[in-house]
Amino acid sequence: MSTEELFIREAYQYYRQDIYNEARFQLMRQYNIPIPGSVSHRLWQLFGAILTGKMGRSGPGLDLQDYEVKSSTEGGSFEYQYHLNTGEAKLLEDMKASHIFISYSSDYQNVTVRTISGSSLEALFQSWLPGLRARYESQESNRRYRRNIPFGTVRQQGSIIMQIQGGKLIYPPSF
Repeated sequence: MSTEELFIREAYQYYRQDIYNEARFQLMRQYNIPIPGSVSHRLWQLFGAILTGKMGRSGPGLDLQDYEVKSSTEGGSFEYQYHLNTGEAKLLEDMKASHIFISYSSDYQNVTVRTISGSSLEALFQSWLPGLRARYESQESNRRYRRNIPFGTVRQQGSIIMQIQGGKLIYPPSF
């Protein structure tokens, strides 16, 4: 995925308006109101949709057409959840989709967006299949099957497509 195919400017405007709203955070500090500890994963999915120009998908499966969007605080792992009736199909879909990983600081001033193709993660996803199948054959079948991709894996294998520091867009540099 090249940055020419992305809507960097639009995603950054959305970030400034709805995720890192300086005026709102300044008011919260002024009135001694804590800044919320996390932004809803749905808002990060919307950020991913704006960035890629892809529509969200209803029901189980990928978050967006051809993309899975994951977010976590800087250095945190990225959680994947699979459900009883749709888990295996979703895991197989993950092997083919592009994955967007959004890392953010606790104050949302710093955001790094990376992407990794599903084929690059296929061996990892394949290693999850036996556990998923075993989970839903056992007594624990009503519980979600959860796995994580460590931040180090994303940092090592991912390509940075957008980066914000101090609330300012620094990558790609042409914006």
